[in-house]
Amino acid sequence: MPDSFNRCNEALSSYPVAIPGPAGVLEGKVDCAVGGAALGIAVICHPHPLYGGSMHNKVVHTLAKLLAVCSYTAVRFNFRGVGDSAGSYDEGIGEADDAMAVADWALKQQAGMPVILAGFSFGSFVALQAASKIQTRALITVAPPVRMFDFENLHGIDCPWLLIQGDQDEVVEVNSVINWVRTLKHPPQLEIVNDSSHFFHGKLIELRSICEEFVQKLG
Repeated sequence: MPDSFNRCNEALSSYPVAIPGPAGVLEGKVDCAVGGAALGIAVICHPHPLYGGSMHNKVVHTLAKLLAVCSYTAVRFNFRGVGDSAGSYDEGIGEADDAMAVADWALKQQAGMPVILAGFSFGSFVALQAASKIQTRALITVAPPVRMFDFENLHGIDCPWLLIQGDQDEVVEVNSVINWVRTLKHPPQLEIVNDSSHFFHGKLIELRSICEEFVQKLG
């Protein structure tokens, strides 16, 4: 597997990568920035490893492709213990270390670039932890499971932040997300998608459109 971004110069739209992680090598995929030079790097975190979550999830795939279209080099990866990634599930703590390791690896490929962190469901919890520890240009969280994990200490985010939530989510109750957002000193831009389930069945185009508008406003 290649271990750098240089293959984007060969006009490939995406390719696999092996990324050094704190628990061993992480399996990943790079979606090349569309249109030439990248504006930055995006790291996308997937849903819960113990319930089938992986970098191939359709919401993660949608986010990666959209961010690439917006001229970001998008890196999605499997958390420790998922697919060909080494290690085992670590309740979100080790997975946050994985995300930071991926961001660090990406910055070694494109030094000085701004970093967007994004995550879906459990991946939102991971992305939020990483965003509280590393310099982040922007944050995108989709359906954060605020009642399932400890979100109470994740309140120091002050970068541009988009939160998308389905109003018919059968996993993450919409009012729990709204009530949590109200407690934040720097609340995100909250977008509620009507008639949407947890996995945004039939709503991926709307999800993509909301994210695209947010990213384009970053400049």
